[in-house]
Amino acid sequence: MHQLRKPYLLYLGDAHQPTDAKTACGLRDWCRGDVIGEWSLPTATVSAGVPRLSPAEAAAAGAGSLVIGIASVGGKLPNAWLPDLEAAIACGLDVVSGMHTRLTSFPSLVRAAEGRGVHLRDVRHSDTVFPAGTGRKRTGMRVATVGTDCALGKKYTALALTNALKARGANATFRATGQTGIMIAGEGIAIDAVVADFIAGAAETLSPDNAPDHWDVIEGQGSLFHPAYAGVTLGLLHGSQPDAFVLCHDPSRTTIEYYPDFPLPTLSDAIAQYQTAARITNRNAYCVGVSINSSTLSDEAWSEYAERTSGQLGIPVCDPMRGGVDAIAQSLLTA
Repeated sequence: MHQLRKPYLLYLGDAHQPTDAKTACGLRDWCRGDVIGEWSLPTATVSAGVPRLSPAEAAAAGAGSLVIGIASVGGKLPNAWLPDLEAAIACGLDVVSGMHTRLTSFPSLVRAAEGRGVHLRDVRHSDTVFPAGTGRKRTGMRVATVGTDCALGKKYTALALTNALKARGANATFRATGQTGIMIAGEGIAIDAVVADFIAGAAETLSPDNAPDHWDVIEGQGSLFHPAYAGVTLGLLHGSQPDAFVLCHDPSRTTIEYYPDFPLPTLSDAIAQYQTAARITNRNAYCVGVSINSSTLSDEAWSEYAERTSGQLGIPVCDPMRGGVDAIAQSLLTA
């Protein structure tokens, strides 16, 4: 992991979907003190709700890096963003990206960075050579977040659960597997940028042997039900060998986002399928709770939904941003 210069100016490009800005929102919510403001193209309709600053204004205020806050489908970096990135470089800011497209693949950015003496940081990419998975049982305890879809709270749930476990005196570590998590934690492996044969091995590397009572809280990626990203989910699940998993869900969705021909499974079906997949490498894996993104529900509707769903499934149902995940942490420690 590169050492990133803080604070950050978040770049939102021409984003129109709030879920596309999950990197920006994740940094805002989990390391707000490192975020100085945001910048975007005039056509953008999404905001992270922080002060709008131009690269020049942000640099004058002490910013160290412009961070691309978008996680778009396919991870491509549009040419339309280049003038803004070059303007940030001209102001002395490093440019940090978690996209699949490397910043260093654009000659104009490379020339500008070399001329200004700043850095292009591609945090999604690593020069580490990972082994194939072994399936060997490792010491320590592990809990993973999984989802019915992408971009619905796996990272937020893992971060909240790490904090809740620590608050109860447990020894717990957040293990980042995506670009935003890496920016927050300062380390981790961008699992979806690993060659498919080595995803399980990378997950084993991310969560090595540890003390018997130590919990690794592993950030999930993709979804077992996603037509494009199920592969990374399965490899991460096998290599993580979780003792328990938390299913994340957004009740406002009926189909996979951007894939209207793929309906979401029921929660009970999703739990069953994740349990079957997880038990390939950990025969005792089980679902310890459900984490809900309830942002589209009123207080009354959320309370009713949580109570009804918990009763049906027999496990805690929480929202990390609306009451926290204490019940899931408690269940995990007393299982």
